[in-house]
Amino acid sequence: MYGNKKVKIMKKIIKRAAAPTPKFFKVLRTVGVVLAAIGGSILAAPVALPVVVTTIGGYIVEAGGVLTATSQLATTADSVPDDTTTLDG
Repeated sequence: MYGNKKVKIMKKIIKRAAAPTPKFFKVLRTVGVVLAAIGGSILAAPVALPVVVTTIGGYIVEAGGVLTATSQLATTADSVPDDTTTLDG
């Protein structure tokens, strides 16, 4: 019962991710990747850093990942798949 619904939802997400992304969100996606790279380099630093700095690095990685994923799924109203399937049925 739930398997078919999950497949429909995943297909919708894949279509949305493959749809064209507006220019503004492409810029945000790039900013997110840069933030994730900066945070990753802080976490992987070969020297001992204070706990506060490594904690901030972790938050930067998380913010960059969320920003990148959210920006990738943003689409224009014209490019959204015409599917009336909702999450609740």
